[in-house]
Amino acid sequence: MRLLPARQTKEELEDLMADIKKTANKVRSKLKVIEQNIEQEESTNKASADLRIRKTQHSTLSRKFVEVMTDYNTTQTDYRERCKGRIQRQLEITGKQTTNEELEEMLESGNPAIFTSGIIMDTQHAKQALSDIEARHNDIMKLESSIRELHDMFMDMAMLVEQQGEMIDRIEYNVEHAADYVETAVADTKKAVQYQSKARRGEMIDRIEYNVEHAVDYVETAVGDTKKAVKYQSKARRKKIMIIVCCAVLIVIIVGVFGGVFG
Repeated sequence: MRLLPARQTKEELEDLMADIKKTANKVRSKLKVIEQNIEQEESTNKASADLRIRKTQHSTLSRKFVEVMTDYNTTQTDYRERCKGRIQRQLEITGKQTTNEELEEMLESGNPAIFTSGIIMDTQHAKQALSDIEARHNDIMKLESSIRELHDMFMDMAMLVEQQGEMIDRIEYNVEHAADYVETAVADTKKAVQYQSKARRGEMIDRIEYNVEHAVDYVETAVGDTKKAVKYQSKARRKKIMIIVCCAVLIVIIVGVFGGVFG
């Protein structure tokens, strides 16, 4: 495979970084608009199921956005470290020894001439090393500028993600409590079969019905919330898993209750 010239590769990298920055700002703006719309509707229609689902959708998208941009920031930081390591190696080639702290001070100064002071360019190899040092320094300056520009975005979106996620927590709560009621109902069903007294058996059946009803309520709430969540984000793996859990809970209710009472 033919390697692209260094200049062309560098230009493509810069174009890609610019596109990522532009797209990130666009996504952030849209998420902010959605957030504002949700806040306006909350003041008049707090109990709306659709509103709760949209809040969950917004929270999920915001979290995913922060994850993607955090990965991008990590990649930028790793590339910066590689550039810094290359500068240090090239400085060693020219006979100039620097510590990591000294190199950081040089980078923060923003003046590439600091790297070249005292270097005698008496060979072509030294000249090439000097040119590479200056090129890597420019790369680092651009990276640091990009990282600073994204910092405020990270902080803003991180705060947003931290304040959201209520619907996801509610779905998990309903599923967990449904499972608890099902376990209790199944256990009581087994005990009821063992009792000979009709009165005691009747009391136990009442307990079973109570637990089953509460389990069904939780399941219906969880299923309803999950179906609406899937409507807004069909590819959300988390909500697909919750649907499977809810179906499993219903199967346990049917098998446990009817199988225990009539078995």
